Amino acid sequence: MTDKNLYLPFEVDVQELKEFPKTTRKNNFFELIYVVNGTGIQDINNNKFQYKKGNLFLVTPQDVHSFEILTPTKFFFLRFSEYYIKENAKNKQMETVLRMEYILQNASHRPGCILKNKIDKPLIASLIDTIINEQANKQIYHQKITEQIVNTIITVVARNIALKLPKNIKETTGEIVLEILHYIQENIFNPKELKSDRISEHFNISLNYLGKYFKKQTGETLQEYISNYKLRLIEAKLLNSDMRINEIADELNFSDESHLNKVFRKHTGMNPSEFRKKFCQ
Repeated sequence: MTDKNLYLPFEVDVQELKEFPKTTRKNNFFELIYVVNGTGIQDINNNKFQYKKGNLFLVTPQDVHSFEILTPTKFFFLRFSEYYIKENAKNKQMETVLRMEYILQNASHRPGCILKNKIDKPLIASLIDTIINEQANKQIYHQKITEQIVNTIITVVARNIALKLPKNIKETTGEIVLEILHYIQENIFNPKELKSDRISEHFNISLNYLGKYFKKQTGETLQEYISNYKLRLIEAKLLNSDMRINEIADELNFSDESHLNKVFRKHTGMNPSEFRKKFCQ
């Protein structure tokens, strides 16, 4: 396995490959990989997905990934670092880029194209084609134009990640519920901030209306969503870290390891150790 580092805030790269490097890779940055053309299999954290033209993948730091190329494939790589995220948040360039952690916290660590919104597929194709042309021609201001398009791509990615979470989230879902989801994810390790009255106060929504509104918009109650999100985090930590079960329980504010085991078994039919052994082989 090889580690790969990024020394710029972001970089773009286009490669036409008949064979992907044999070594699996871990990155210290975030990577969006778009398939311009070609077919094959993506392998990420021992999960496989058949890729084709128009697929867009998000690879987060420490994900282990590789590709098996079946037909010659043209890949577009967009890599960006934590520094890039922080700088965009500091400069307040774009509302969604301000919430880059939203992307990171919602990455599923599983294979699959992240473009769930149909109208975004041709948009992403057009944006990436523009970047490829700008980088090839290198006319005046090409780097600045590329940076603006990169911001737009990340915004579109954030929208698609938001759309695939709770089962009732749709393309027309109101901004407020997306803000509530982000608030929950941001405070998932702080249970006091996740109480209904605290969320109600934070968003200036009446307590009675909050529960009904959230259920209608997402198909889940607040507590169901919080519980399900915690379970997704547990699965990700089991699959992609060497944290002990008691450390995960402590981080996510379970009373003890036994409590976590009980909740996890109810959800998956196995305890965390069994889950890790089964899916980390």
